[in-house]
Formats: sequence, C-alpha cells, structure tokens
Amino acid sequence: MVQGLSVPNWQGVGTSVALVGLAALIAYRQRLHLTRELLIAAARAGVQLVAVGAILLILFRHTGLPGALAWVVLMVVIAGQVAGRRGAGLPHAIRAATAGVAFGTVITLGALIALQVISTQARVVVPVGGMIVSGAMQASGIALRRLREDAVSARPAIEARLCLGLPAREAFLPHRRSALRTALVPGIDSTKVVGLISLPGAMTGLILAGVEPLTAIRYQIVVMYMLLAAASLAALAAARVAERALFDDAQRLIALPT
Repeated sequence: MVQGLSVPNWQGVGTSVALVGLAALIAYRQRLHLTRELLIAAARAGVQLVAVGAILLILFRHTGLPGALAWVVLMVVIAGQVAGRRGAGLPHAIRAATAGVAFGTVITLGALIALQVISTQARVVVPVGGMIVSGAMQASGIALRRLREDAVSARPAIEARLCLGLPAREAFLPHRRSALRTALVPGIDSTKVVGLISLPGAMTGLILAGVEPLTAIRYQIVVMYMLLAAASLAALAAARVAERALFDDAQRLIALPT
C-alpha cells in the first residue's frame, strides 16, 4: 500500500493473464495468425519484468547513481539494436541508431540531472532514463526506415542532383528532412492531445500514488518536453550518421538492396 494506493496482488495478475488469454482466443477464432506471437510476447514480457524487477531492487538499494547510469547505458545499447533493425539495409544501421539514441539520451538526461530538474536517486534516474531512451529509440527507428525507403525510391532524383554538382549532403537534404518530419510527427501529435484524449503514464502513476494532480502535471510537463527533445535530437543524429554511410568517398550514392 502506497499512500492509499491498492497495488494489485498476484490474483490481480492472474486476472490480467486471463484477459490476455481472451485476446489470444479472439485472434485464434478470427484466424489472424497472431495467437502464437501474442502468447509468446505476453510470456516474454512477464519474465522480463520479473527479472528486471529483481535487478532494479538490487540497483536501487546498493548501487546509487553510478549503477543507474550503467543501466541507462545498457538500455541505450539494446535500443540501438532494436531501432537499427528498422533501418535494415542501410549501411551501419545499428551504429547509426545507437549513436542517435545515445546522443538524445545524453543531452536530455544530462541536462535534467545537471540542472537538478530530477533527483539523482537511482529510483528516479532509471525510469526517467528509460522513458527518454524509449522515445529516442522510436524516433531513430522511424527516421532510419524512412531514409532507407527514400534512398531506394528517390535514387534517380538524388543522382540527378549529384550530376548537377550538388554535394552529397545537399543532394540528400530533402529526404533527410522528410525522414525527420515522419519521425517527429507521432510525438508532436501525442503532445497536442495530452490531457484531452489520454492521461500520460507518468501523470497517471503519480495520481494513483496519491500525488496532488497539479504536482503530477508539473512532472508530466517535464516528461513530455524531455521526450520531444530526446526524439528530435536522436532522429537528427541517427539520420546524419546514416546519411554519411549512404555515400562513398567520391560522393556517389551506394546501391541498397530493394
């Protein structure tokens, strides 16, 4: 019990498992061919959460800020792997994604800690860092996927600009801008309707924990703006690193698998 908050017991967890079973049954009856994937995803999520919960318990009690930052670094590495797969086919896609996620995370989380916007306690740095890494990962993955699509579909236009004497950076600039717009639109749209359509996770969690709504709103504003910043920085960095790998030393667009 936390400030009047009733935390679900294992019976409640069992109820949620039954709801997953219902979703799997619907997928099976409707022949969506997603039943196995749904059950594996649910089982994997449960195992991962229990394992992470045990690790975080040790982290919060014994390691302090250095341990929290090490955990954030691990999250960045994993996020880079996930986002890099979105740009499969791009040269060094995982490196570009990891660089983007790391850049967005270091700048955003570093500013929050340096300016004392958030506490340096591990139980604060880890979840806030996780939100930042997640937002940066999504933006980087979308940007890389769009870059790859444009590099393939718009190849004649890019090569035409190169033939006119434009450097590689300027020849590819319209497509980099398009990739960045595509990556940032989901975050911008979510920010526009925050509080009107849904109560975001950080705010909801604080309210459920008994925090006054106005206090929860201040925290959510910080979270919302830091996610926008992290997504923008990560998408830009990932796009720039990936763009450089698209051209050889003679500034020719390399061939990509279709």
